Formats: sequence, structure tokens, C-alpha cells
Amino acid sequence: MSRNVQLIILLALFVLLMSVPYLVPGYGYLALIGFVPLLMAEKVASETGMRRFCLWHYSAFLAWNFATTFWICNATVGGGIFASVANAFQMSLIFGLFRYSKKYLRGSLPYIFLMVAWIAWERYYLTWAQISWPWLLLGNAFARSTSWIQWYEITGTLGGSLWAWAMNLGIFGILSAVQSGRWKEYNAKAKTAAILGICILFFGPLMTSLFLWPEPDKGRLDVYIAQPNIDPYNKFGGMTQEEQNATLLAQMADAPKNRPLLMLAPETFTNDVITNDLALSPTLQSFDSFLKSSSKANLIFGASSHEYIHSALRPSQTARRLNDGGTWVESHNSALITDGTGRAEIYHKSKLVVGVEMMPYPAVFRHVDEWLGGVMGREVGQKEVSNLNFYEYDDSGSVKRTFPVGCAVCYESVYPEHCAEYVKKGAELLTIITNDAWWKNTPGYRQHLSYASLRAIETRRWIARCANTGISAVIDPSGKILRKTSWWQKETLHESVGLRDGQTFFVRHGDVIGRISVLCFLLLLLNLFVMIFTNRKIE
Repeated sequence: MSRNVQLIILLALFVLLMSVPYLVPGYGYLALIGFVPLLMAEKVASETGMRRFCLWHYSAFLAWNFATTFWICNATVGGGIFASVANAFQMSLIFGLFRYSKKYLRGSLPYIFLMVAWIAWERYYLTWAQISWPWLLLGNAFARSTSWIQWYEITGTLGGSLWAWAMNLGIFGILSAVQSGRWKEYNAKAKTAAILGICILFFGPLMTSLFLWPEPDKGRLDVYIAQPNIDPYNKFGGMTQEEQNATLLAQMADAPKNRPLLMLAPETFTNDVITNDLALSPTLQSFDSFLKSSSKANLIFGASSHEYIHSALRPSQTARRLNDGGTWVESHNSALITDGTGRAEIYHKSKLVVGVEMMPYPAVFRHVDEWLGGVMGREVGQKEVSNLNFYEYDDSGSVKRTFPVGCAVCYESVYPEHCAEYVKKGAELLTIITNDAWWKNTPGYRQHLSYASLRAIETRRWIARCANTGISAVIDPSGKILRKTSWWQKETLHESVGLRDGQTFFVRHGDVIGRISVLCFLLLLLNLFVMIFTNRKIE
């Protein structure tokens, strides 16, 4: 078999094995072996002195990205292409750096370097990057195999990335030894230790999951989720806001009355909220009027909100000038809670989608955006996470109790530490409001739902998820989806959820795996620089 045919087969197998876990439920285990064909292909390329192997591995990463996230193109073709091309380039850059390190680092060090560099890059996506696309974190591959990963309450999702890399490198090491003939030179103890090590690495996390299940809830609350099924492409032109309000309120009319109840409506349900004066919103007024008939219900809903600023000078790089010349507007993607008493709280989504919602590096890209005619989103998020407060009233209308509720808006539910911050600040329940129908009937909305299960495990919180057109769901603290709606159907969910006040290791201490990986990567990178500058190549 020719070298090129070997590479094509190995790289095609890599793309297949690494794509299936993100597309098909229950196949997360394939991520534990998915990188082995890529590493074998790199071994073939290195041993045969192949030039320009970078084009091969970049093509493989591009195929993996497109196979799993092609659905972005349904919302924005340019954004979908850019996401796949740019993400694959960064993956390929890490892999290329690993290949270069093999000239200077001995034994298993280049492979350890590859593992920690990859996880450090995932950590970068989750924290500091303004252009961030963490959809294909390796730990996300197990999102629909939740019984395997109850230990995410300790490590977070990057613990899954570490597990995937450790398994792949261990299996590759054994296969490589068998292929080269070195396996025959090992004595019985060495062979036993290698095989036993792989078994412990595989079964250890699975066994750990058997002993890590949530503690009992401290209380219960009814939630009522309304999925209005409004086509997002016709939302701002096909129906008036009054018609949309009527549709939602008709669904909520069947909710239980005169009992503590949290109602949920989807992301960006309305665009008539002015943050300078919330009471001016006709939608908020109609919701308050409805809620007065049920004095114990609270409603969380999403809004495209705006703040008007009167200034002769530009107040910020993200502000847009209105026609009168003296007024500017700042936009937000917000979540509000109200209870019919005139009280309203607001939270602004802070993890914004690049391009569509958020303009990265606005001091630079504002000028580009204005030259293009204002095609980029300029929404502004909060600098820190905050919770919304549920108020329960007694029969006389006095406040009986309050408790914080975290509300992740759409894309925010992909970020582990961000969601942990709600809990760190006291949230006893997590909610997610979203609008996934931009992607149409593709794997995108199913992947997004599955990532909510990871947040439930990491924080050990119940999650009530409300989507505009599906899938809305109730998820327990073990990540199990108890009830969910259908796709593209007008439906409601009524379910009792638990309230909790404990904090997991991950919530208390954050992403320890990511921080350690960043440190190890920097140390190995420094070591590599020293070897390069002292010209200590491996002969």
C-alpha cells in the first residue's frame, strides 16, 4: 500500500471517529481512540520524511470541523466557513508545533507537549479569547454519555479533554511499540504494566462516576416552560410583537395558579425593552398584567434590549448613532425577571457570539464595520455574572422568601466556568433561554442541548431550559434529561425541579485541569525555546 493511500485511510478514520461522538448519542467513547489514526498518520509521515504533511493534517481538521458544525452556515454562511477554517487552522497549528517539538524533545515529551498545548488552547477559548469557539472541546464529546462523566463535578469539561488525550496517547504508544517490534523486547512485567495502565485509565473514571451522585435537594419549585415556536426568520417581520405576546400568554394561561411557580420564555422574545426605563416596555407591561392574576408566579424572558445615550461625542466604540445625531444606542441580549408587582430585574448576556452579536477588538473593527455598512453585531455584555431573584409572596402580598436563579442566555451555556459563577454567587437553580432555530433541523440544536447536561453535572444544579422552537427541557443534577419538547412544535412543559445550595469542587476552585495544562505548556514551551537556541537537535 502506498504512503498516500495509508494517509488517506488513517486521516479519514480520524475524521469519522472524532465526528460521530458529536453527532450520534452514546458514542462518546470513540473520542478515546479517535486521535490514534491521526498520530499513526503523523508517524508514517515522519518515518518517510514526508514534506508538507501540514496540508494533510490541516485538511483532516477542516473536515472534522465542517462535519460536526456545518450547520452554522444556515445562520451565516460566512460565519460558518470562517468558524471551520479558523478553528481547523488553530488545531493544525498546535499539531504542527508538536511535530516541530519532536526535533528537540525526547521520548514521550513531544506527546505530553501536544496534550497540554491542546488543553491550554481550549482553556484560552473558554477564558481570554475574544474570538472564541469552544464547541468542539474534546470533553464535550461525552455530553450524551453522562453516566460516564459524573466526575466532571471535580474536573469540569477539560477533565474530559485530559481523559481523551491520555487514552489516545496510551493506546497509540502500545500500537506504535507493536508496529515497530519494540513490544517483543518488553518483558512480561512491562507488557502487563502497559496494558494494566490503559485499563485503569479507562475504567477508573467510569468507576468513579458510580460513587459521585448528587446530594438530596433542599426544596422544590414548579417550573412552567413555554415554547412558542415562532420562526426566527419571520419573527421581526411576519408577526407583530403584540401577536407574539398573545401567543405566549395563551400558552401560559394553562399554568398552575396561586402557587410558587417559575415561568420561562425564550431568548430575544421581544425587542421593545429600553434599559433606561424598563416600565416603558409594552411587553413587560402585558406580562405584569398577566402575572397579577397569579401572585406567586415569576417570569423570566429574553429581550433584545437597548440603552439610549444623549451625547455630542461617541460614548463608546460599540455605540451606534441614531438619525438625530445627538442620540446613541447601546444594544444588549438580555434576560429579565418580573412577577406582576412592578418589580423587574435585568441581566445582559456577556458571552456573545462573535460577528453576529459581538464585535471583537472594537477599536479596530468598528472602522471596518462602518466601511461595510454596519454588518457586525455590537451588543454589550456585563463584565461580571449576576443572578436574577425569584420572589415568593404570601397571601397578603408580603415577600415570603427570595432566592437567586442563574440565567444563561444561549451561547453562555457552552462555557463551564461562566455557568459555575452563577452558582458561586448563590444560584439555587439554573435556567437557560435560547433560540436555536437559526440552524434549522441540523445537529446544532441537539449538540447545544447536550452541553447543558455538562453544566448540570459540573454545578450539580437542576436546569430548566427554554428554547423558542426546541428543544426545551428539564435536566437533573446528574445531567439526565427528564423531560423535553419536540423540535419545531408549540409546546409547554410543567415540571417540579429541585433547589440546591451546595458547591462542587469545580464551582469552588474552577478549572484546575486547564490552569495546570497552561502552566505545563508554558514550561515545556520554554524548554523547547532553550533547546532551539542552544541548537540541541535530536540526531
